[in-house]
Amino acid sequence: MSDMKESFGDTMPTRYWHVLEDGRVQCDLCPRLCKLHEGQRGLCFVRANQNGAIVLTTYGRSSGYCIDPIEKKPLNHFLPGTPVLSFGTAGCNLACKFCQNWDISKSREMDTLMDDASPEKIARVAREMGCRSVAYTYNDPVIFHEYAIDVAKACRQLGIKNIAVTAGYVSPEPRAEFYRYMDAANIDLKAFTDEFYYKLTGAHLEPVLDTLKYIKHETQVWLELTTLLIPGKNDSDIELEQLTQWVKSELGAEVPLHFSAFHPDWKMQDIPATPTATLQRARQIGLNNGLHYVYTGNIHDKTGQSTYCHQCGQILIGRDWYELSEWNLDGKGCCTQCGTRCAGHFEEKPGTWGGRRQPVRLHEHA
Repeated sequence: MSDMKESFGDTMPTRYWHVLEDGRVQCDLCPRLCKLHEGQRGLCFVRANQNGAIVLTTYGRSSGYCIDPIEKKPLNHFLPGTPVLSFGTAGCNLACKFCQNWDISKSREMDTLMDDASPEKIARVAREMGCRSVAYTYNDPVIFHEYAIDVAKACRQLGIKNIAVTAGYVSPEPRAEFYRYMDAANIDLKAFTDEFYYKLTGAHLEPVLDTLKYIKHETQVWLELTTLLIPGKNDSDIELEQLTQWVKSELGAEVPLHFSAFHPDWKMQDIPATPTATLQRARQIGLNNGLHYVYTGNIHDKTGQSTYCHQCGQILIGRDWYELSEWNLDGKGCCTQCGTRCAGHFEEKPGTWGGRRQPVRLHEHA
C-alpha cells in the first residue's frame, strides 16, 4: 500500500514546493506560487504549510458525486450520450468574481466535503453505475492534483476514462504529470485579455494559453474550450475576433469552442444574464474565422448546440440541451453524407443517458 493510500482521509504530502531562504515554503503547483508561513493555507485553501512542507488537506474528501451527461462538462466530441461520474473538492486557485459554483469553489468550511472515498472505490462505483468516464470538476482539479491522479490511475485499471474540467492555471511540471493520466479536458478560457484575468479572476492569461498549447500539441488528450460570456466584460466583437483567431491559428480548426451564458452570481449580481443574441453572434464570429465546431451553452438553442459537418453542412449530432436526437456519423466517426471525418472520440452508436442528473452517495456502496 502506497503512502498516499495509507494517509487516505488525512493530510497528504505533496511534491511541488520548496523552502525559501526566509523559512517560508513556496507552493509550486500553480503560477500563484503562494509563499506560506507554518500553518498558513494557500489561496486555494486546500494546500497548506504543515511542518515545513506543503500538504493537501482534502485527499479522499469530496463535495459530492453526481452522474451527469458528458455534454454537461461540456464535451460534445467525446463519447456523446454517455454518463460521467463527476466530483470535486472544496477550494479553488482562482478568485473569479463571477464564479458559477461559488458554494463549492469558494468554500472555507471543511463540512462542505460530504462524502469520503478512496480512488479505488470511485473507480469501482463508476463502473458499477455504468459510467464510461470520471470527471474532475465543480472546483478545479489542479488543486487536488495528487487525489485526482490517484483516482485516474484506479480508473484506468478498470477501463474508465478521465476528464479534467479546469481553468488550466497550473505550472509546467505538475501539468505534465497531471495530463499523463487524462483522456479529455474542457478548459475555461475565461477571456482574451490579461486585464480581465487580473481584475476578475486574480490570475493571468498567458499561463492558460500555455496550458492550451501544451495539451493540444504535446499530449493525446482530447481538448475542448469554454468561454463564459459576461456582458460588457469579454463579449466585444474585437475580443471575440482575437480569441477565435488565436484558437484557429494556435490550436487548430478542429478544437471545439463553447460560448456559455453568464447568469448573475457570487460577486457579480449587478450584471444581467447574457442575451441569446450575444452567444449566437460569438458563435458566428468563430465560424467565420474558420473554426469547425462552435457551440452555444446555458441557453435553449438546438441549432447552436448541434454538431454539423464542416464540409457538407449535414447535421451530425442533434442536441437539445443535453438530449441527443439526430446521429449521422458512421462507425468511424465520419459524415454519412460526404464521408468527412468529424474530429473527436466517437463510437458506432451514441450513449442513451440523456439529460438525467443522478446524485450518488459513495458510502452507500459496499
